[in-house]
Amino acid sequence: MHRTRADLIAASANPHSSDTVLFATLLCAHDEPHLPGLSREQTAWLYTRHFGGLAAPIAKVGIQTEENAAFVETLSRFLLSHSADSADTTNAQCVATIIAHACLRPDHLWRDLGLGGRDEVTAMLGRYFPALAMRNTDGTRWKKFLARELALSMGMAPQPAPGCPGCEDFGFCFGPGT
Repeated sequence: MHRTRADLIAASANPHSSDTVLFATLLCAHDEPHLPGLSREQTAWLYTRHFGGLAAPIAKVGIQTEENAAFVETLSRFLLSHSADSADTTNAQCVATIIAHACLRPDHLWRDLGLGGRDEVTAMLGRYFPALAMRNTDGTRWKKFLARELALSMGMAPQPAPGCPGCEDFGFCFGPGT
């Protein structure tokens, strides 16, 4: 059974919480419950914590390649190394996982996350990973920025996230002179 964002928010004891609204949006962004990339345990925790214990959908995480799995793990760890002290640890882990999995998909990060635009990604990153978000001083698109910062943190040359080559704006982000 596919639940909507409104269904999740209505089931919450705290429907105006920014975390509740964010996770309802992220979890309902796609019809396929595996796309956020959360483990069964993470999904169950989110539903219990934010949505009144509604039964969480059962989804198998399906990453196509070992290279993508390594990217998700590495980006998740990188994001968590920049977690805000004020952020709930499990919420931050879930956000990091969802963002890393969204970087595997071929669209702008905000669309892959089901958000309304870049400003919503900026707000989410600023809340959970503020030190990292503040480093994007030149307005680089978020998926490109995260992939670049991850590569640089490992002493590697910047490269696109796995989903970038399928994006309609790949040439804009990674064309000559960028």
